[in-house]
Amino acid sequence: MKLSSRGKTTSKVEVQDISTFGVWLYVAGKEYFLPYERHPWFRDATVAEISNIEFLFGHHLHWPDLDVDLAVDSLEHPEKYPLIAKYVSRRTNKGKKAA
Repeated sequence: MKLSSRGKTTSKVEVQDISTFGVWLYVAGKEYFLPYERHPWFRDATVAEISNIEFLFGHHLHWPDLDVDLAVDSLEHPEKYPLIAKYVSRRTNKGKKAA
C-alpha cells in the first residue's frame, strides 16, 4: 500500500476557514470566499454542517445538511449570478409557533 506524499491535497473540496464574515473554500485547486451577505444560509450553520460538503460532477457543490447547492461558476463569476438568496435565520424562529 502506497501512501500519498505529505502536503499533497487529497480532497477536491475543503473548508479552509469559517469567520465572522464568511466561509473560505478550497475547490479543485482554487480558493473562494463566500461572504454571508451573498450566502446567508452559512451564517447560522454549525461547523459540522458547513464542513459536510460534496463536490459533484466537477462543477457542483452540495451541502446535504443545509440543503444548499452552488455551481462553482457562481463563485468564479458572481456578476453572472446577480440574485441573492433570502434567508430567515434558524435562530430567530426557535421557540416560535406558526401563526
